[in-house]
Amino acid sequence: MASGKYKVIRIKFQVLDGKLVFSFFQVLYLLDLVKMLTFGENQKILFELKKRYFIRLSYKGTNYHGWQIQPNASSVQEELNKALSTILNQPINVVGCGRTDTGVHASDFMAHFEVDENCRFDCGKLIFKLNRFLPHDIAIREVFRVKADAHTRFDAISRTYHYKITKHKNPFRMESHWKNQHELNVSKMNEAAKILFEYIDFTSFSKLHTDVKTNNCRISKAEWTETDDELVFTIKADRFLRNMVRAIVGTLVEVGRGKMDLAGFREVIESKNRSNAGSSVPGHGLFLAKIEYPDGLRIEDE
Repeated sequence: MASGKYKVIRIKFQVLDGKLVFSFFQVLYLLDLVKMLTFGENQKILFELKKRYFIRLSYKGTNYHGWQIQPNASSVQEELNKALSTILNQPINVVGCGRTDTGVHASDFMAHFEVDENCRFDCGKLIFKLNRFLPHDIAIREVFRVKADAHTRFDAISRTYHYKITKHKNPFRMESHWKNQHELNVSKMNEAAKILFEYIDFTSFSKLHTDVKTNNCRISKAEWTETDDELVFTIKADRFLRNMVRAIVGTLVEVGRGKMDLAGFREVIESKNRSNAGSSVPGHGLFLAKIEYPDGLRIEDE
């Protein structure tokens, strides 16, 4: 091979039962590398043995600028990276199942991370150490090994959110509920929520100028439940757009206040124009409540 600088390419894969495990896309990439080598390009291929784990956590978002790392701002991802890197004694970068905005909470959030093949730990003991290390508002609930190509964001088949409204001033709910003292017609709000099932394009409820390829989502549940002093909106879909739940809630509240009728709610969806929908409600009333995955991702650790 000709002398000179090499282009270093690292390929991650797993070893299970003594066999190398590659994803479909890694195989395609390796075929491309063979073509490059055939034409004499300087390539130095380094194979990195990796194991992948899912981690289930809950967090109160009050003190964080969302899940994702941001410059000069605290985030849940940053705290988890720091804890895992310290305990496992190697650089760890967790990948989340999605984003949550500033002040938004998660009672069920999933992330994944990779460690070197020779890194050995007991998942139960790791959970204990992480909960000792992390701040009081982040709790680790489960850690388990998964297949090499399992992904917490792209493999999720459904997500469920709750939005919580308190009807009266309550000092114990100020960081977890939106206080709304207007009289709301919950029956009308539920009628409007059922209209959501008739559509898949929710551009009207999406944050502008996002980088997604489609604004299509399939909503399978959308309903309000009411107690004496609390309203909770539950919505479940295969995916959500940025700011979608908060925009839907804000528009449904307009229906509940009598400022928009059911025909108007339908027109908002069909307009595919964010400016026609209601205002986004505050983030601190929003919870990511549940995330679901297909069977077969989990594997037994060695």
